[in-house]
Amino acid sequence: MPVPMTENVVATEPRPYSPRAEVRDVTLRDGLQLTAKTMPTDVKVRVVRELLALGMPALEIGSLARPDLVPPLADTLDLVAALTPEELDRCWVWVATPRHVERAAAAGARRFQYCLSASDSHNRANIGRDTESSVAAMPDALRLAREVGGSVQLCIATAFTCPFEGITDPRRVLAIAADPRTEGAEDVVVCDTIGQAIPTQVADLVRALRAARPLQRLVFHGHDTWGLGVANTLAAIDAGATMVDGSLGGLGGCPFAPGASGNTATEDLLFALRPDWLTPATLRAVVELSETVLAEVDEPNRSKTARGARASATAFPWVIGG
Repeated sequence: MPVPMTENVVATEPRPYSPRAEVRDVTLRDGLQLTAKTMPTDVKVRVVRELLALGMPALEIGSLARPDLVPPLADTLDLVAALTPEELDRCWVWVATPRHVERAAAAGARRFQYCLSASDSHNRANIGRDTESSVAAMPDALRLAREVGGSVQLCIATAFTCPFEGITDPRRVLAIAADPRTEGAEDVVVCDTIGQAIPTQVADLVRALRAARPLQRLVFHGHDTWGLGVANTLAAIDAGATMVDGSLGGLGGCPFAPGASGNTATEDLLFALRPDWLTPATLRAVVELSETVLAEVDEPNRSKTARGARASATAFPWVIGG
């Protein structure tokens, strides 16, 4: 005989995890940093436009890091120049000095992610100076951004652990966020640069930052090195983060942080969070675009959602088949 359904069970699609949380795709910056092959600028332009057309609210599209040290991002200014002001309004560019802001702004960028590390050792490896020097230069970066009507995110790398110094004291991160020289940032990005954090660490730090900076948007940037990328991201959202970063296929890592592997996969974050623009059809398009990007740079697909979507259990609406 049929099993009766209880009154409080509804056979519908699950509700979104958090309607306030936006996913930002960082494939074209953090995702490409470690690839041996470079992606042509015209292909990057197509990727930007496809992601924006699908509904991705924000992207990170490049970096002003030295092109000899990070060759896959050497064409960032060309990419910026190829995009329209409307497209650039949803695109962030990684910068680490006031001069970076000036150059990116001249090409048309208006969203700048000013990055420094909580640990001096990683800041020297990544940027070539200690953390205090980066903080001291930030007011000039903020001024240059304001002059072109732009906005700045304060991005704090190695917020949980550093490959050279070990566990990061959270008071160090909070002090950087509270420093008067960083106050002009509209957002604070907290980064699990080498993917060693666990959900409780993430929740505690994001919650403390939320209490200290209630008017700033908090962004969580996670890596999946130890398999906790999605779990850490959900913990960050529960604690108050309203933007989270992912990369197609889990592509990426930091060339100046030994042990840093791929980012949390964009596909996995989308499937977990279910933003209102995501449907089975748009997920299919994201998976197919991800496969195209990864083939372009000869990298493996690390997304669990992408694998699941290619399964044979076709009764599930999110499966797209092999």
